[in-house]
Order: sequence, then C-alpha cells, then structure tokens
Amino acid sequence: MQYEPVIGLEVHAELATCSKMFCACPVVDPTQSEPNTAVCPVCAWMPGVLPVVNRQAVEMAMRVGLALECKIAPTSLFARKNYFYPDLPKGYQISQYEYPLAENGRLVIDTSKGERVIRIRRAHLEEDTGKLTHMQKNGESYSLVDLNRAGIPLLEIVTEPDMHSAEEVHAYATSLRALLRTLGVNSGDMEKGALRFEANVSIRPVGSQELGTRVEIKNLNSFKAMERAMLYAIEKQIRQLENGEKIDQETLGWDDLNGVTFSQRSKEEAHDYRYFPEPDLPPLVVEETWVEQVAASLPELPRARQQRFMKDYSLNFDEAAALAEDAVTAGYYEQTIKANPANPPRLAAIWLTGEVFAMLNQSGQNLTELALHLTPEHLAGLLSAVQSGKVNQNTGKTVLQEMLKSGKSADEIIQMQGLEQVSDGGQIAALVAKALAENPGEVEKFKAGKATVENWLFGQIMRAAGGKANPQVVKDELKRQLGER
Repeated sequence: MQYEPVIGLEVHAELATCSKMFCACPVVDPTQSEPNTAVCPVCAWMPGVLPVVNRQAVEMAMRVGLALECKIAPTSLFARKNYFYPDLPKGYQISQYEYPLAENGRLVIDTSKGERVIRIRRAHLEEDTGKLTHMQKNGESYSLVDLNRAGIPLLEIVTEPDMHSAEEVHAYATSLRALLRTLGVNSGDMEKGALRFEANVSIRPVGSQELGTRVEIKNLNSFKAMERAMLYAIEKQIRQLENGEKIDQETLGWDDLNGVTFSQRSKEEAHDYRYFPEPDLPPLVVEETWVEQVAASLPELPRARQQRFMKDYSLNFDEAAALAEDAVTAGYYEQTIKANPANPPRLAAIWLTGEVFAMLNQSGQNLTELALHLTPEHLAGLLSAVQSGKVNQNTGKTVLQEMLKSGKSADEIIQMQGLEQVSDGGQIAALVAKALAENPGEVEKFKAGKATVENWLFGQIMRAAGGKANPQVVKDELKRQLGER
C-alpha cells in the first residue's frame, strides 16, 4: 500500500521587542548574558504581582498576522495554560487559546510542482519559558534554571495539516522565516532558539481523506534536523502500519546525533491543559484604526519582491529567491543597480549570489558588515570594469578581494596594480606566437588530433600575460595561428 504523509507545523517565534511580554525587564541574548540578570518580581512571579501586556509585542504580532493574510480579532483573550513548567516559576503559561489574536490566514510557497497554499489556522501571543541547564557532578544529576528568557514574547503560528512532503515543509519554513525577518519581528536565528519548529506528522493511504494518528516532534533547531526527523517519523509509521502495530499519539524528541526520535510523553489534548481565562489581564481590544495603521506600514514581502525581481530584472527563479529572501540583501542589490544603470541587472545578481556570497560564507560576516568595505557603489564600479572589458572575469575576482581588504574602488586598484586587460591584437598575437614556438611538441599533438591541447596552450598564454589578456581575443588568435600551422 502507498502512504501519504500529512504534516502540520507549529512555529514559535520570539518577538524582537525591547522588553518582555508582561513586564519591563529587558530582552537579552541568553547566550551572552549572565544567568538571572534580566528578572524582576513579575517574570519571577512573586506573590501579589500583576502582568501588563506589551503593546509592541501586540503590534509585531499583528504585522505577522496581516502579512499572513489572517483576520485580526477585535477582541482576543489571554488564558492560563496549566502544565508543570520547571523553568516558568508560576507553573503555568499565559497564552491565548479559544480567542487568538489572528486566524484563518495563508502562506503561498513555491515547490518543484508549482505553487502551494498552506493555510494558517491561528497566530497567538504567549510568553516563553526559562532555560534549564542539566548538570552532572560527583555522580549526582541536577538542573540549573536561568529566567532571563522567561516572559519573552512568543508568537505561535499554527498551520493546518496541508503539507505532504519534506520539500513542502522546507519551503514553508524558509518562506516563513524570510517573512518574519523582513517584517523585523524576529532574527530567524534557530541555533539560539529565537525560532523553533514543532512538526505534527501522520500518514494515511494515498487517496484517503481521513487523518491518521499524529506524533509531535518538538524543538527542531535547524532545517536539516527538521527534515531528518520527519522522514524518520514517516518511515517508522509506515513500518508500524505494515506490521499491524498501533501508532500512539505522543510527543517526541529528536536525537540528531543518532538520527532517531525518542518518546517524551503521551500527546496532550487541549483539555489536558485546563485552560481558563487569565484573571489578571483584561480582554485585548484592538481598534480597527490601529489595524489599518499596521497594515499600511508593512514592507514589500519576500515572495512579492522575488516575483518583481524576476519581472523587472530578468532574473531566474533561484537568483531572485536568493536576493529577495533578506531585506538587507535585496536593498544592497537594488542600490548596486541604481549606482550604475548601464550595468545589466543580471550581472549584479550573478556576482552578488556568486563571488560576494562565497566571501560572506568564508569570512562569517553578514552583508551589513561587508558593505562597510564594499559599498554598492564600489561593486557597481567593479561590474562596469568587467562589463566594459577593462578587466576580465578572473582579474575582476582578484580586484574584488583587494577591494574588501583596502576599501578602495575598483578603478583605483586596477590603476595602482596595472591590472587593466590587454586587448591589443598585436600584443596578443605576439604572446600566442611565443607560446607556440616554445611548445612545438604540443602543437604537433594538436595537429595529430588531440583537441584538448588547445585548452592547455590557452592556459599557458594567459599565465604568460599575468591573467590580464582578453580571453576571447586570445582564443580567437590561438585558433587562427594553430590553423595556419
């Protein structure tokens, strides 16, 4: 029997607010701060304290909801989600349940089979938990609690079970992360826990509309881990059904080192959390004028930007996707185009997604840091030099490296180092003649039918010219002189 995976995602995005969800404590990077230094009586939940809703968090959540085409509720409610949280002092989480801030949206994704619409069930506000560090010392096990993260605003975004392959899940997850980063509400840093994915996975016979028993895989901290965990869960469920075994509804962890899931607990239903309205918070009322103001402030979103890049700049899908995913990259690209409109937009795309991205990967810098040495205007100047034939492609790469080191313009470096391309026919003819005279044996091999010798001779000529000769002129002249021998 053939089976179809059915997958839904729950995404927890830490909102990039200045302060926590219900108090004035600053939001700090838990990996860079001393434990328990951003804590007050409210987020430590001392007796008698009262929470107050963070307006900035509500506005950021609305930005996401509107970008996902959700309906923003004029009135939403916070509730107490009762569950034992050892890293949340009050023992329950303030969340939204029956009446979320945003619901019934969608995100359009691109796959190898075309566009797919992933429905968004809800996007609701809640607070993050603290962080537990498990210790082993003198044969004893214990845990340390850091409450710096406790109370940071979280937006939980829940899809319908609309995805049926790892490719679709990856496309949705990367598209959502790009959207959150473009909106300026989340860093997208999965390694630091700013963005956390949980996958609900089940299978059913192909053609069936019934949903199978699902398992939830928690806290997947990379796209690769998420894909591996889902494929493992799918294969395991297929084996269970084919062996006549029952699939239990449960919550699973993922052991990335060994490539297996492990059971954490039986999967809870909503009633297990004993939700009831948070008595210390009034209903969250959002005026229509506020929603309109937030909607008017939304930037161009990644998918719309990608489609515009393909249409306006004649980029292919992959080039446009790479440049449109991040607002900083998109802005840098368009500034490079505007700096010299005579350069073909696609040439800028090729260099940016090729050489510049490779340098970013090697250096560990981001584009904002790199732009301090390589401004869009400087990159446009280098592209002009390549486009006009002032330097060839390989020399252009050398110039780019020097631009990053020195911060000088391409023209300055080309002039200082004498790198201007040689296109003079007489000079190149002399270089070719010299190479052929110095390598008579190779010429004879070429005449005997060994065509690859031509490429070898081309390399010798370019080396003799210090890489500065015009490659096309060299190829044409080499072909001409070989034909005369």
